[in-house]
Amino acid sequence: MAIARPEPAPLRQIGDLRMIWDRAVRYKGRIAAAALSLLVAAGATLAIPDGFRRVIDQGFGGAAAGADAAAIGTHFQYLLFIVLVMALATASRFYFVSWLGERVVADIRADVHDNMLRLEPRFFEENRPSEIASRITTDTAVIETVVGSTVSVALRNIVMAVGGIIYLFTLAPMLTAGLLVGIPVVIVPIMLLGRRVKNLSRSSQDRIADVGSIVAETLAAMRIVQAFAQERRESRRFRDAVESAFATARRRVVVRAAMTAIVISLVFGGITMLMWQATVDVAQGNISGGTIAAFVITGGLVAGSLGALTEVYGELLRGAGAAGRLAELLNETPQIRAPAEPKPLPEPALGALTLEGVTFRYPTRPEVSALAGFDLDVKPGETLAVVGPSGAGKSTLFQLALRFYDPDEGVVRLDGLDLRDAEPADLRGRIALVPQETMIFAASARDNLRYGMWDASDERLWEAAEAANAAEFLRKLPDGLDTYLGEGGARLSGGQRQRVAIARALLRDSPLLLLDEATSSLDAESERLVQASLERLFEGRTTIVIAHRLATVRAADRIIVMDHGRIVEEGAHDVLNARGGLYAKLARLQFEGLAA
Repeated sequence: MAIARPEPAPLRQIGDLRMIWDRAVRYKGRIAAAALSLLVAAGATLAIPDGFRRVIDQGFGGAAAGADAAAIGTHFQYLLFIVLVMALATASRFYFVSWLGERVVADIRADVHDNMLRLEPRFFEENRPSEIASRITTDTAVIETVVGSTVSVALRNIVMAVGGIIYLFTLAPMLTAGLLVGIPVVIVPIMLLGRRVKNLSRSSQDRIADVGSIVAETLAAMRIVQAFAQERRESRRFRDAVESAFATARRRVVVRAAMTAIVISLVFGGITMLMWQATVDVAQGNISGGTIAAFVITGGLVAGSLGALTEVYGELLRGAGAAGRLAELLNETPQIRAPAEPKPLPEPALGALTLEGVTFRYPTRPEVSALAGFDLDVKPGETLAVVGPSGAGKSTLFQLALRFYDPDEGVVRLDGLDLRDAEPADLRGRIALVPQETMIFAASARDNLRYGMWDASDERLWEAAEAANAAEFLRKLPDGLDTYLGEGGARLSGGQRQRVAIARALLRDSPLLLLDEATSSLDAESERLVQASLERLFEGRTTIVIAHRLATVRAADRIIVMDHGRIVEEGAHDVLNARGGLYAKLARLQFEGLAA
């Protein structure tokens, strides 16, 4: 099922932060240390205006009145002490909050990745892996910002706003009342215009993305553009996109300029009005100059804290959205899972595979039966070749044998046990696979080989490499088995990558070997050598080979021909070829292709 959902309401979206909190509370000691540091830092910040009040009223005033240097120095020492406490508490808060943010993100990434490993291929057919990867990286980066900064900033601003307002009332109740009336007058326009700027910024980014998309598309298809003489049309299309981006950017600039003018007028106008009233109060002897200084500094802190909270709320919504997207991945449950009481697979392991009355439709293509009433009995030690046109259902046999899917009807058994009654990891431990699309990890040659058996010795690795005709080119790599193969095995040719995959499967030494077009990327000489090795390795194990090349199928004990999800022919190569049916047609097409 695709992981899509409608955009939630803001309050519901904030509730998605619960997923983050559930992981953060695992580290209660760090939360307590961060909270204590935050309170001390906020308290020290609020104490600075009082320190300036003391310095102005008693330091400068004391100096004018002839007070001794020691008495004056006491007030400056008090202010320096506050600054030192604030610096240490702020550094401590930064450390503990940042540590908590990084730790929570690491836990979320690990939890999401673990859950993804439990899900069956169906999930990744319906959801793009690139989008999932983006959630694990980009969305967790947003969460790291929320936990490691935004929440801390929000709490600090709340403490400073509340504490600052209380302190302001102790300094000048009437001025404080005026300040509280003026703060909303400043903040509301900022919020409204800020939201407008934010929306225009998003639109501007979308228009710029359109420009980039057109550039990338045109450059990638330059031969087609020039071949069909569409340069003028593409130029007009690009210019239209550029002009649209400019128009959106211009609207954003206009609103931003208007917001700047309004904010400066309101903020400095409000400060001027307050200072005017404060100057009158000083002249009348109602309050001191130090009190005015403390009031102005504290008022600035309070206004800044309240203003920052509006930005913080937007960041919290953004973080909640990221948390919700990650929670969807965490809440996905696998459709293919072990039963409550899994049965052990029979011993000894023989690799016998049986399909009885199997009907199966892929979830993404429910209108087409990949297999329909399918019956197959693969004996222990038998080598079975499966041939047929594309879409006949050949690869579906492997998907069901590995229990990546369960059949809609019928039963699949390994060594006589219904796969649905077994632990999936146990049954897959008895199967080695060489897929049609070779997967080479961005790691060393050694790690790619031993993926089949992680604790294998180098001797075992080289034996498997020799059997797959991979040893020669592996020895020529700059660092041998320690050579980094690059993203997707970029340092190897297609044939070399496939031989590494064959060696990896052979190293697993499982009783059931599944080869899906295992020699499709090999040249004639490599195919001959690998085929000779495979034929020796087929002995003593059950092998199912999907192949078109006759060099592969001729070595099989039995050949089945599939078409439209059913077995339409069965027998040895010579017998099937003589019948003149579908197998003979496929063989003839292959020979004609080779001759051509």
